[in-house]
Amino acid sequence: MATQAKTIKNQLSETSIRISGAEAVIRSLLAEDVNILYGYPGGAIMPIYDELYKFQDKLQHVLTRHEQGATHSAQGFARVSGRVGVAMATSGPGATNLVTGIADAQIDSTPMVCITGQVPRHLLGSDAFQETDIVGICTPVTKWSYQITKASEIPEVIAKAFYIAKSGRPGPVLIDITKNAQIEEFDFSYKKCTGIRSYKPVPKVQKSELEAAANLINNAKKPMIVWGQGVILGEAEEEFKAFVEKTGIPAAWTIMGVSAIPSDHPLNVGMVGMHGNYGPNVLTNECDVLIAIGMRFDDRVTGNLETYAKQAKIIHFEIDPAEINKNVSVDVGVLGDVKETLTQILPIVNANSYTSWLEEFSKKDKIEFEKVIKNDLHPTKEGLTMGEVLKLINQETKQEAVIVSDVGQHQMIACRYAKFNQSKSNITSGGLGTMGFALPAAIGAKMGAPEREVIAIIGDGGYQMTIQELGTIFQTKVPVKIVVLNNDFLGMVRQWQQLFFDKRYASTELINPDFVKIAEGYFIKAKRVEKREHLEAAVKEMIQSKEAYFLEVCVEKEDNVFPMIPSGASVSDIRLS
Repeated sequence: MATQAKTIKNQLSETSIRISGAEAVIRSLLAEDVNILYGYPGGAIMPIYDELYKFQDKLQHVLTRHEQGATHSAQGFARVSGRVGVAMATSGPGATNLVTGIADAQIDSTPMVCITGQVPRHLLGSDAFQETDIVGICTPVTKWSYQITKASEIPEVIAKAFYIAKSGRPGPVLIDITKNAQIEEFDFSYKKCTGIRSYKPVPKVQKSELEAAANLINNAKKPMIVWGQGVILGEAEEEFKAFVEKTGIPAAWTIMGVSAIPSDHPLNVGMVGMHGNYGPNVLTNECDVLIAIGMRFDDRVTGNLETYAKQAKIIHFEIDPAEINKNVSVDVGVLGDVKETLTQILPIVNANSYTSWLEEFSKKDKIEFEKVIKNDLHPTKEGLTMGEVLKLINQETKQEAVIVSDVGQHQMIACRYAKFNQSKSNITSGGLGTMGFALPAAIGAKMGAPEREVIAIIGDGGYQMTIQELGTIFQTKVPVKIVVLNNDFLGMVRQWQQLFFDKRYASTELINPDFVKIAEGYFIKAKRVEKREHLEAAVKEMIQSKEAYFLEVCVEKEDNVFPMIPSGASVSDIRLS
């Protein structure tokens, strides 16, 4: 299949053939090495689906059960494979159902190309059946959006779309294609895009910025690194590890950056942010130099900006100039591709170690273990905890699995306690916080890395937002593992109601269906665990299964996730209970 696609791609770049716009779309995707896409057909995109039928031996189409599922699947595929994810839908409601996934991909910098059908050109603006201005809707949440109204535009626009989606800071691109453009014929040839005059995706590295940053690093007494997903997107894991190890600086991660270096690396000091680890959060306000690498100072990381790291000199390694000084004023901004900037700064930073400073992190770790972690991972109470489920998953997978988490308490528990030995292992909705993300994203992740174990960790609330994608799993036979941590609540909202709204649990308690029977209705093996003595065997059975598996774990209804930085508080005001 791959060889055939490559042959077609080579032929297309050398010759011109007369074909329809619909066939041009398929041939353009093949020329971009696309071998899988996710979507849902409909009237305005039917010509493209008709051509797709002819090429199904070269290009796999995954029929999701909802267009939102197509975007999240494309995201999961992109995040674990490093390639561009592709989603496709018809006009009107089909197109608008893509918007949540597109917005999610934009804020989390995920490379994705979405193709939508549109009414014929002569009907544009007439409120025709299933006409919606999807380009206008998506312009604020895409890197680029474009409407094609004639077939001859297709190859150039698709080539630009893939270039823009993957280059620089990645993100989603939308291409809307009118039906007449799909039907028209033209002389087709394809050339990949390698540059656009008005678009400069990677800033040129400035030697003066590197020297200024190195000077601050070399003279620091208590430096600290906070890294984000930029390290993974830039494929700079080895360069980052070399930088951390040479400088000896303790390094903490955002939820999007985790897995860039192994969880058990001696200089990996844990997670920052609202539910991050006690040490790195508190010591952010005690370090003298804060080195931010490939992260954007999100409000969930910084807490109250008026008190965030005011004592520190701040260095920001970043590919996107818009992020420098956007939320936090920095002393040195190092613009450029992080793989390049870390490579260039490595020879001019001193080899160092910070034994007493690292001990401060260890002291805080011990406090957190006694007050929080011990109860989460080694509970003595009767009810099951989310943490002990993650502990067993780590044990059974030897920390090699891809963990795809949804949004809520279980997400924070998964990010806190999942352990990783390799990069691109933590897939979650970070910036947008999209409930319903995990199930379809896990489908895409497994297709993007079929050799890896992929486990979706989902709450009972988010699970029901995209539960229909069990149908996609049944049809494709993709062997994802699904763990629903069921507390019969919208847990994170309930936690806030308990702590800040005097336990007024307004519209957060769920009366749930029989999840096991639903999974079995899709012919997926399923089990429910309610007692601790049955948990380990159930997790082992799930991991050893060669097919898709659903595991429901009934956890305590009113358990909370700590530590926690209350909204608007300083990172120093982190609560342990």
